[in-house]
Amino acid sequence: MSKQNRREFIKKSTAATLGLSALGAVGFSAKSYGRIIGANERLNVAIAGLGRRLGAFYEPIALESSNVNLLYLCDVMQSQMTKAAGNFSKHISYQPKLEGNIMKVLEDKDLDVLINATPDHWHAPGTWLAMERGKHVYVEKPCSHNPKEGELLIALQKKYNKVVQMGNQQRSAPESREIIAAIHNGAIGKAYKAVAFYSNQRGRVVNPSPAPVPEGLDWEMFQGPAPRRAYTHDTWDYNWHWYGWDYGTAETGNNATHELDVARWALQVDYPSQVMVDSGKYHFVDDGWTMYDTMEATFKFGKDKTITWDGKSRNGLNTYGADRGTIIYGSEGSVFVNRNGYKHFDRNGKLIKDSQSSGSEGGTQLGGGGDMSTTHVVNFFNAVRGKEKQNSNIEEGAVSTLLCHLANIASRTGEILQCDPKNGHITNSKAAMALWTRQYEKGWEPPKV
Repeated sequence: MSKQNRREFIKKSTAATLGLSALGAVGFSAKSYGRIIGANERLNVAIAGLGRRLGAFYEPIALESSNVNLLYLCDVMQSQMTKAAGNFSKHISYQPKLEGNIMKVLEDKDLDVLINATPDHWHAPGTWLAMERGKHVYVEKPCSHNPKEGELLIALQKKYNKVVQMGNQQRSAPESREIIAAIHNGAIGKAYKAVAFYSNQRGRVVNPSPAPVPEGLDWEMFQGPAPRRAYTHDTWDYNWHWYGWDYGTAETGNNATHELDVARWALQVDYPSQVMVDSGKYHFVDDGWTMYDTMEATFKFGKDKTITWDGKSRNGLNTYGADRGTIIYGSEGSVFVNRNGYKHFDRNGKLIKDSQSSGSEGGTQLGGGGDMSTTHVVNFFNAVRGKEKQNSNIEEGAVSTLLCHLANIASRTGEILQCDPKNGHITNSKAAMALWTRQYEKGWEPPKV
């Protein structure tokens, strides 16, 4: 289909949908149909960031029912693009374009969707750059590197009226959706507390030392919006998570995003009024890991609801009987829920229902994907077309991510944070509120809304 014919097709498809009733068959308002590409139109997709999350996108892109065309594979490391192309050749019968410069990818007018699986410091900037160029975005967690970026994503999504969805894939898990709906309908009485947890066995991290930029790596583009610094050994390949705050968001941003999202979803809360944290680095104390590796955080929501986070990056004790998950306590019972399903208990601790998934989504191992990720990505594709309501919009993702940022800020300042329950802003510390945003490299400053 030529560009002109394609534009005409999109125009006619959108016009046709606008003739539907105000709420439409799938619960969209007439205004919302302005962002829809056309229920049967093929989506042209690019993936930026071809590291450990790449496996999550093989199946949803390869599914014939998804009706998508993988137009680009994009990464700052040449070997990553070559490897990704080889992996995708096992799932699709055509060759996507390989492009190391995300800006060139986003300027392609045929591109409809960006899957943003870059490092954390690129998540929000890559997303708003895509929206500014008319693209819909699926962005991996955490959706932002700092609280201000989360606020910007919410505002910019409304401004550009694009579908933006974070990779909080448990929002699309059938068992999780079932039990959260039951909790909301009173299955455990009044839900008042959630304990979110994660236990992993991460080992020693190489101490970063000055080194030549690896062959094939565009270090300038990797840094993107972050302040410029000389390359240090092993930074680009995952360990950027632990080497200071220029690129990563520590383990809380890396993994608590998932469980805190489920906890907040279950308790039906948004912004906390208080955040307290106990954290430290207790393992391999002389290695290159510069952040805490252990954290306990408590988030108070008004007087009657609490979320706690128990994060152990380097201690594999399964304190709660699993390596990750969320426990929700109510006045008449409790629920344990994770990626494998849920267990529902009465107030006396008797098991009422055990619903386990037959899916394949990973726990604490690196990368991967599975049926939960596939369902979440397909839901996003269908939301772009107007065929489904999003299981989780970017506002839900941004508010859950904010809890991670607040815990990190409390850890960095050593303060108990008092927050405005209307927007999460820190009200008792200028030093803490100074970390609401970050320093950007000149020319990469966030847009004004």
